[in-house]
Amino acid sequence: MTIKVAKFGGSSLADAGQYQKVRSIVLSDDTRKFIVPSAPGKRHREDIKITDLLYLCHAQVSHRVPFGEIFRIIADRYLQIARELAIDFDMKQVLDDTREQISAGANLDYVVSRGEYLNGLLLAHFLECDFLDAATVIRFKADHSVDAEATASAMDTAVAGKSRVVIPGFYGALPDGSIKIFPRGGSDITGAVVARAVGASIYENWTDVSGFLVTDPGIVPESQPIHTITYRELRELSYMGAQVLHEETIFPVLEAGIPINIKNTNEPENPGTMIVSYADAVTPRGTITGIAGRKDFTVIAIEKNLMKREMGFVRRLLTILEQLQIRFEHMPSGIDTLSLVIPSSELNGKLDQLLEEIHLQCQPDLLEVYPHMALIATVGHGMAYTPGISSRLFTALYNAGINVRMIDQGSSEINIIVGVENKDFEKAVSAIYRAFFSTSA
Repeated sequence: MTIKVAKFGGSSLADAGQYQKVRSIVLSDDTRKFIVPSAPGKRHREDIKITDLLYLCHAQVSHRVPFGEIFRIIADRYLQIARELAIDFDMKQVLDDTREQISAGANLDYVVSRGEYLNGLLLAHFLECDFLDAATVIRFKADHSVDAEATASAMDTAVAGKSRVVIPGFYGALPDGSIKIFPRGGSDITGAVVARAVGASIYENWTDVSGFLVTDPGIVPESQPIHTITYRELRELSYMGAQVLHEETIFPVLEAGIPINIKNTNEPENPGTMIVSYADAVTPRGTITGIAGRKDFTVIAIEKNLMKREMGFVRRLLTILEQLQIRFEHMPSGIDTLSLVIPSSELNGKLDQLLEEIHLQCQPDLLEVYPHMALIATVGHGMAYTPGISSRLFTALYNAGINVRMIDQGSSEINIIVGVENKDFEKAVSAIYRAFFSTSA
């Protein structure tokens, strides 16, 4: 039997008009049996998310500052939605109870989880379906990791005999019953956990964009949509800075082999992007899936004759980084060379000490520093099976007059990472995109 879990983000439930769109989407498909809402998001650029207001409420209480005015803004949002949609539910009483709990000193996790809780109650009444408090079905272990087995068991019992349920996102409960929230963006994670627990056929993640684009539209305005992407490709692009799902969203459904469909609440007919198992190589031959990158890296190039014969060289180098608490991103190497690619933010006040320790403990023949570097990852399963992909990429960069300072290709051969200067970043991304997606390419 087909079962869909549909998670709706804050922008999808920001006001009464968005609520109506969500109801139309849910009721159009009887297989959408599990609905996971976020707290109301921004209605316009200057607006404030409900979750941010709840964080502020808790901070006010913690500092013994009155929070009544902030909570009034929160309450007005929910009451306005209920009034405009003529929802037959005493929302004011629930809001009054919530305010009393906050005033009594409820902890942070409880306070900020109320955005989803309140929205879930309201949405369940609007959809005329059952409501399940996430604290009763999303179970955490004592170490704050999700207890998948306990969650599946609780879910199985709680949903028996129910045709459709609303389960608020962002939170669950610890073994002692206290509320525990996920990281920001945690409603996405809730949706994935629910999908795994109920054995869903698909996890729909409804937002305000029609899936992912090949690259940043701020750099390439005409960037094409990605129709299908594997988990592995998504991880590569996410790691390199692409704005995608919270990475903890992927793992629950990855383990269960459940696809994720990123959909647009405002364009429900758009197919969006389908995220599928990494066992399925979906990229057609001769194409790439996406391009992503980040600026502001520092590359430290180390050269030493017969480096590969020197036992413990890399260990000493990594020990230095560990002792100085410096995180590195990549470490491409050659026969007698090795480069450390480090986020520049990691080196604040530490660069001179790092270089001094490398000289002292590794005794390199040459040590050079290249600041203001950017990394760009070109990702796609089809790359591993198609001759000429690298040539096409580097020819595009050459024709654009861009000097490539570093090249790194993963062993999986689904990505090529190039290092360029910060000033060439946007130009390089655009050149790579047009090499593979321009109609004249």
